[in-house]
Amino acid sequence: MYPLRFEPLFRRYIWGGRRLKTVLNKAIGPGEDYAESWEIVDHGPDQSVVAFGELRGKKLGELVGFCGNGLFGRHHPQQQFPLLFKFLDANQSLSVQVHPNDSQAARLDPPDLGKTEAWVVMHADPGSLIYAGLREGVDRQTLQAAMAAGQTETCLHRFSVQPGDCVFIPAGTVHALGAGLVIAEIQQASDTTFRLFDWNRVGADGKSRPLHIQAGLDAIDFTRGPVAPQVPQPTALPAVQRLVACDKFALDRRQVREHVMLGGDERFHLLVVLEGCVELGRDPSGRPLERGQVALLPAAAGSIGAMPRQPAVLLDIYLPNDQ
Repeated sequence: MYPLRFEPLFRRYIWGGRRLKTVLNKAIGPGEDYAESWEIVDHGPDQSVVAFGELRGKKLGELVGFCGNGLFGRHHPQQQFPLLFKFLDANQSLSVQVHPNDSQAARLDPPDLGKTEAWVVMHADPGSLIYAGLREGVDRQTLQAAMAAGQTETCLHRFSVQPGDCVFIPAGTVHALGAGLVIAEIQQASDTTFRLFDWNRVGADGKSRPLHIQAGLDAIDFTRGPVAPQVPQPTALPAVQRLVACDKFALDRRQVREHVMLGGDERFHLLVVLEGCVELGRDPSGRPLERGQVALLPAAAGSIGAMPRQPAVLLDIYLPNDQ
């Protein structure tokens, strides 16, 4: 197996814009509402398709089925690819929302995975905000009263962010991205969202988007208070920082200024370029991996060399040892 690249899937929503093109050079079409670029996904009909090499045209779900051992290594078998990676253009603020945990999502019809996620800020307009967690002292009764009064935002913890900041959002955490952000997001392979508040806006049809008040309130972990940006932790490698370590995924940030070997530890790795560009060994595309692009290193690919064409910053995402 070899480094895999996939065709992105674009999603258009009321809060999107054009920065998937202007910031990340994505080949979007006309329109002002391109919100998400799904780079790695195996979730029902939503499937990443291999773009290059002998496996070109294969769906990610097909790879899980016929070469799962080569894809996952020590983490084989898996029913589906367990992670979903996307870029988001928050041209407007996203709705205030919450995601269920695994046990709650398993009871849905149809059942789904829970959704724990993490964000890395790639672009931030001055003054851009992230809303993450409830303010101290906000319980279910307080939040319900604020929602009924149309004042949901008064219960939300908020803070300004800048490029490079990382925010961890475990399932059950109330959250929203503010306007003016471009985000790299890693999450469980789920698409279950309960919308609590949508800033009183309406769509092109003059109607408000539906809310999911009861399901959302039931999914909230009210023991979780305000969320702060992650403090990067050192690792055994001086060029690598640990941004997130949880039971769903590990997220590292790696500086690449000279040739390095990646992978080779019997698990898959998702490589995301935040800055610069690198050439990957045995990459059939024949192209450098540039800002806003993603490659999947299957476990069976072994160690893959990465040579920077210019100093690069990568995200390295993988499953934890005990997954």
